[in-house]
Amino acid sequence: MSPRKINRKAIYILIMEKSKYNRNNRKPQNKTNVERKKRGGPDFSYNNRGSEIHLSPDRTNARNNYAAKSVLSDALSDTGVVIGRNSVRELLKSDRDIDKLLVQKGEREGSIVMLVAQAVEKGIPVVETDKNRLDEISGFGHHQGVVATASEKEYCSVDEILEIAKERGENPLIVIADGITDPYNLGALIRCAEGAGAHGLIISKRRAVGMTFSVSKSSAGAIEHLAVAKVSNIASTIRSLKEKGIWVFAAEAGGKPYYKTDFKGPCALVFGSEGNGVSRVVLDACDAVTSIPMYGKVNSFNVSTAASVILCEAARQNRGL
Repeated sequence: MSPRKINRKAIYILIMEKSKYNRNNRKPQNKTNVERKKRGGPDFSYNNRGSEIHLSPDRTNARNNYAAKSVLSDALSDTGVVIGRNSVRELLKSDRDIDKLLVQKGEREGSIVMLVAQAVEKGIPVVETDKNRLDEISGFGHHQGVVATASEKEYCSVDEILEIAKERGENPLIVIADGITDPYNLGALIRCAEGAGAHGLIISKRRAVGMTFSVSKSSAGAIEHLAVAKVSNIASTIRSLKEKGIWVFAAEAGGKPYYKTDFKGPCALVFGSEGNGVSRVVLDACDAVTSIPMYGKVNSFNVSTAASVILCEAARQNRGL
């Protein structure tokens, strides 16, 4: 075989191998742009780094807003957690309910100062935490020292919960969560409350979990059928309910057995966290304490388990069964 033929064959093999390599290692097309073309939106690219938007300066404000809303929507759809200064700014501009704003401890500078001021103005709790906690919440994304948690459900007022009971022609049955921080426990509590026919749930703005994605998922869809009110002070809300003729019972150890407690009429049941139970100030504001007798070696049930037992008894009594 002549040298000329060998060279041609070698060149052909190299060309084919290179073509195959390029096909296998081709960069994926920007799916966001493809989807945007299908929707008829503007065609432009941006980098999504931890939900933070980076656009070239020659883009118009309309395109910037379009990209910001698109990224914000993507962030909310999965976890309800929004990270990065620009994304949080867009969230604050929107009409979404925001549970809290988490900012990194230390000196506040630049746009974070403005974000905190906007949150305070809207009555959104601002919580200082360390960088490790922010890293964990954001999935180690580029959070820039600020993370916001958006509610998966629109909140209502306590009066609206009472109105729901009135429209149904029933005595109000309200569940109050005092300091429950575990989203899975709160989600399970919501499921129990809705299943027992409660008219609404009251949670605290501070030192408690809000209506996050995890809570929504744990409720198995019950969150869509139960009204939820968020208040600044649980004890003050209890006193207000008592003035409206509602009896308030705290589910705590050392009280009257639940099956001997009279739940007939308008009532509210308070359930505390598994670690601390119902707080002292909230306990003092209640009318009475009700308990589930324990016959084994453990001294308490999970909060949602306890709630299901007591709520079903309250529902039974109010339905005359």
